[in-house]
Amino acid sequence: MKYRNRKGEQFEETTSQDKLLQKAYKSYFCRAFLRLLSMPGFSELGGMILDSKLSASFISDFAEKNNIDLSDYEPKAYRSFNDFFTRKIKPGSRPIPKDKNILISPSDGKVTAYKIDEVNGFVIKNSVYSVRSLLRDKKLAKRYEGGTAVIIRLTPDDYHRYCYAATGIKSHDRIINGVLSTVNPVVNEYVPVYRENSRRYCVIRTENFGDVVQMEVGALLVGKITNAHPYGRRTVLRGEEKGYFEFGGSTIVLLLEKNKVDVCPDLLENTRKGFETKLLQGEAVGVAVKH
Repeated sequence: MKYRNRKGEQFEETTSQDKLLQKAYKSYFCRAFLRLLSMPGFSELGGMILDSKLSASFISDFAEKNNIDLSDYEPKAYRSFNDFFTRKIKPGSRPIPKDKNILISPSDGKVTAYKIDEVNGFVIKNSVYSVRSLLRDKKLAKRYEGGTAVIIRLTPDDYHRYCYAATGIKSHDRIINGVLSTVNPVVNEYVPVYRENSRRYCVIRTENFGDVVQMEVGALLVGKITNAHPYGRRTVLRGEEKGYFEFGGSTIVLLLEKNKVDVCPDLLENTRKGFETKLLQGEAVGVAVKH
């Protein structure tokens, strides 16, 4: 994978998982097997195993392999691997900017940003997406014509709790059931994962950024997305915890209306050049357009 940090430093790494997936998805039989594994039942079984006390023995090797500095997190004796995976970071480790005109990244992750064209679509790798297919709502999708889709891909080394990207009135969560394919970028060449995977989203009606869709997408072994405020309308605050993913790679999608947010130029430029941009929760994704 190719990515850059905010200093412009460039990194390229191919993990053993990347290599395995590249080989597997070139084979019809392997693709069929992975498709079977993406069914929710397999992820539920995996979740049961990772909730067990025995799974706690995986923690130290996992942290070492993924270069996770546990001193950054609240000290705790973990009961299971999932208890470790959903750990809380120390207060103040993910500061929120004071400027209310900054739209923040709701999570750690590797970020790409795509302009939504006049037919309400955008392309990631070889997969064509329409906002309508993501949302399953024709009327709501039309609102984002000409806007921007921001994709935040979490990897195992990231903090897997996420917050609200903006202050506003959030809607009731909408839940869309689907499969649970891996969200590794390799797979986007073969499977349109973001419109097939299980996902849930809300609309945040904001004063500064228009109506922002914040969507959580499940992935292989991540059948469980836990949100703190799934039901009813309520006021939420930028930086307030929204929820968390259990084990696996996961993704958050932000949909932004046209002429409401100026997405940071480095995110757009890096995406055009084939790079993801590494961000931490609370860093700027864009700035409100002043009218």
